[in-house]
Amino acid sequence: MRLSHGGHLTHGHPINLSGKWFRVVDYGVDKNTGRIDYDEVREIARHERPRLIVAGASAYPRTIDFAAFAAIAKEVDALLMVDMAHIAGLVAAGLHPSPVPVADYVTSTTHNTLRGPRGGLILCPEKNAAAMDKAVFPGIQGGPLMHVIAAKAVAFKEALEPQFKTYQEKVVRNAKALAQELIQRGFTLVSGGTDNHLILVDLRSQGLTGKEAEHILDEVGITVNKNTIPFDPESPFVTSGLRLGTPAVTTRGLGEDDMGTIADIIAVALTRGRDDNGVRSELRTRVRDLCAAYPLYHDLVS
Repeated sequence: MRLSHGGHLTHGHPINLSGKWFRVVDYGVDKNTGRIDYDEVREIARHERPRLIVAGASAYPRTIDFAAFAAIAKEVDALLMVDMAHIAGLVAAGLHPSPVPVADYVTSTTHNTLRGPRGGLILCPEKNAAAMDKAVFPGIQGGPLMHVIAAKAVAFKEALEPQFKTYQEKVVRNAKALAQELIQRGFTLVSGGTDNHLILVDLRSQGLTGKEAEHILDEVGITVNKNTIPFDPESPFVTSGLRLGTPAVTTRGLGEDDMGTIADIIAVALTRGRDDNGVRSELRTRVRDLCAAYPLYHDLVS
């Protein structure tokens, strides 16, 4: 998936090792809907006859149709690799279709929505496991980090618990609520909303770049990242968008009612707070008060 359309740097971008090793042809989203154009993916695959098709994204707020990708891959006799790093927690909770039954290889981080340690995992059919293990060690890894492996085991155990599904359901509800609150305050969202844990905001109607908005929000205590949007006129170092997510605030215990507060702080910061230090100071206080109401040690399921 094209980096500027929501894909990831490691999926074949020319400056990444994956783009240096392989000849990569990218696909994107429809300009009107902001969603993956599966007909375009099929046309590209038929023309290019790839050996491998990569599905997965870093800034795509909608459900990915892995079955459609699998059908396209089968049609052109290609392997299908899915990077589900961002949505692994939603997949584990049954809130997003799983790529495992249809993909030849599935990769993921163990942080992001899976809420484990910094690290990763690779899933594949048993017939390919030995070759995959050898490729990791001694192929590219010097030695296993046993403390991280132990932390992954804990994360996987927690993902099996009913509370984990409850948490992921709250993540999605919070994302939808935050998206709606932002829309009501005049923001434009790529694809018009979200199906998962993240929101991609198009700031062009606000007359702001992602870089500017990121800095303003950081000053009031809200952490986001500038992000390219599909067909972005700005460079990747400036961008026209912001990427927001709800896993962290949900972990603290914030709920749907709090999303209006967050959206309001964002809206005020990016309008009246642009050049007014007094407004920013007031917003910092609001952010501190909100965080104090939901301390880091909050028990999500209590």
